[in-house]
Amino acid sequence: METIDEHFVRVLRAQSAGSASRRTGADTDVLLDLFEAQAQSRHLDFAARWLQSQGKGHYTIGSAGHEGNAALGLLSRVDDPALLHYRSGGFYAARAARAGRGDAVRDVLASLTSARSDPMSGGRHKVFGHPGLNIIPQTSTIGSHPPRAVGLAYALDLSRVTGVGHVWPVDAVVLCSFGDASANHSTVTGALNAAAYLRHRAIPCPVLFVCEDNGIGISTRSPSGWPAAALQRLPGLRYWEADGADPESLLSVVSEALASVRESRQPGVLHLRTVRFMGHAGSDTEIAYRSRSEILADYARDPVLHTALALVRRGAMSPTAILERYETVRRTVMDGAKQALDEEQLASREAVMAPLTLPARTSVTHRVTQESRLRAWRGRLPEDGPPMTLAQAVNATLTDLMCAHPEALVFGEDVAVKGGVYGVTRGLRKRFGGHRVFDTLLDEQTVLGTALGTALAGYVPMPEIQYLAYLHNAEDQLRGEAASLRFFSDGQYQNGMVVRVAGLAYQRGFGGHFHNDNSVSVLRDIPGLLLAVPSHPEVAPGLLRTCFHLAREDGRVCVFLEPIARYHTRDLLEAGDGEWTASYPAPNVPSTPLGEIGRYGDGRDVLLVTFGNGVHLSRRAAMTLAGNGVESTVLDLRWLAPLPVEALTSVADEFAAVLVVDETRHSGGVSEGVVAALVDAGYQGRLSRVTSADSFIPLGPAAETVLLGESDIVNAVHELLDTSRPPGTAT
Repeated sequence: METIDEHFVRVLRAQSAGSASRRTGADTDVLLDLFEAQAQSRHLDFAARWLQSQGKGHYTIGSAGHEGNAALGLLSRVDDPALLHYRSGGFYAARAARAGRGDAVRDVLASLTSARSDPMSGGRHKVFGHPGLNIIPQTSTIGSHPPRAVGLAYALDLSRVTGVGHVWPVDAVVLCSFGDASANHSTVTGALNAAAYLRHRAIPCPVLFVCEDNGIGISTRSPSGWPAAALQRLPGLRYWEADGADPESLLSVVSEALASVRESRQPGVLHLRTVRFMGHAGSDTEIAYRSRSEILADYARDPVLHTALALVRRGAMSPTAILERYETVRRTVMDGAKQALDEEQLASREAVMAPLTLPARTSVTHRVTQESRLRAWRGRLPEDGPPMTLAQAVNATLTDLMCAHPEALVFGEDVAVKGGVYGVTRGLRKRFGGHRVFDTLLDEQTVLGTALGTALAGYVPMPEIQYLAYLHNAEDQLRGEAASLRFFSDGQYQNGMVVRVAGLAYQRGFGGHFHNDNSVSVLRDIPGLLLAVPSHPEVAPGLLRTCFHLAREDGRVCVFLEPIARYHTRDLLEAGDGEWTASYPAPNVPSTPLGEIGRYGDGRDVLLVTFGNGVHLSRRAAMTLAGNGVESTVLDLRWLAPLPVEALTSVADEFAAVLVVDETRHSGGVSEGVVAALVDAGYQGRLSRVTSADSFIPLGPAAETVLLGESDIVNAVHELLDTSRPPGTAT
């Protein structure tokens, strides 16, 4: 069967020189540039397959047939941020040429061979990205990047109001491309819906979505007419359609779409019809699900061929000259590919993980003028007031952070006008205005996408996820997008944020599965993500300030998991003891360093290692144990990712017995990691754990049957120590 490369050469050889007089000018120059970028992309796809055959190439998802996207690279500005589909070789080549960079071929070859010289990922993944080209690296495998694109577009114009600067000009537009199969993914549909929602509210969101429709997702065909119907039904979004095999019309439509989005500051959709050559990837046997005649028929829609034929028709180049140029590009690319065989690659764990390496353990203070604080607090500073609950302490800390940092944003579901389900953000909107404290759509992917985009634009977002259970339908925005950006960009791009999540169990008279969720394993499994859990109002301000500092200064993705059941708790043992309240520390008080733990009591018989609600339970259990003659110390981990292993093992070595008290589930819970850390560190004493059950949490009193209780802790300690219980003690 004739290859697409052979087809291109054969058709051009059969052409006669254009009979029209030679036309020159801007249009022809753009066509020449378009052909150059398309040819470069096509030969890079050929090189990827050759590199694979040599055992040196590690990625073969190509752009062949999608080279029409080079028109977007040519006609957009270099300072328009772009988040691209993985078939964007033409775009990358065109934008690099427009920026005056002559090493686009070398960039892509370095990425294909996982070379350390790859200017974007440093050899960690094949991505289209470059900080000098404003192409933000995306793997885009399931269209996970459009929510970030919406957030970034929203942030571009938000800066006009807040005055917070970013690296892009005030009239920049965001480009976001994805495939027709990905257009059906909930992440993409959610992003399109969010953009339409902003348009409906007349809120600026200058993003041009580009759906590159080749009619097939790996082996599954898109039903005829479905992508167009789906994309045209978005309320308020202007729709354009272009054929990648009609270069002159394509350039006109792209120019119109970009100008419209740039001038109106409103989102739009470009439906770009493409074709896919050489299968989905090198491992894809296309003939298994497509007929030979169908594959060959697509050759007639080759965008590179049609740009060449347009140049011939215009008399701008002869068929012979085009073929000579085509072969010159082939030689350039293949010469580069041969050189890439010897490129140095990442060869150590330390080198691979360098972008994930955490900063040194430091304590920080937040500087804010007394005048601005008095204004925000209306003359009554919180440290001069009565002791606070956990919810009040978090609210006060958010207030001071927003007072000190104009780039700080708070948003989520019900956080603005209402002040949150539990009142944690109450009063923030009145203090700082609706541009910095705002309600979002009830869609967690949109909440996190807004955080991702605003963080890229220089803000420090502090989005709220209303309940931990609500995070799970959007967790890939943290795993696949937020935490991976440093890794895929070799630390050159960051999206620091503090995601506040109300979670964990033990709410009384309310809840059930969606409001009493104790599953945190997904957050502990994300490389580079920091997870802090404040158990007490005394430690909440210091932990939250450290998370904000890590997000702002080091671009870290932090999750601040707040135990709902402790929000309004005031007492520990008996009504009125006030043991679960604390005085508020002013911003100039040093924060809680990353990796620092808490310690309560000085008993030597057993160490109770815990976190969150477990601190409250364990401190109560410790009093019962003391009445039974067992003296204990409670250790509050505070940080669940990464675990504070050094501090934990240092304290554990002081004790002959350690019980890990884990309110999460027996399987996949936090205690598995804690016990493993102690064993790995060579802990020699008695070691056990007590957890909640492997169950969803039911509604009402039945929740107590599956959740860890005080008596479970007491019994587990006695079993660990093999001690008898005095008559009448807990069983």
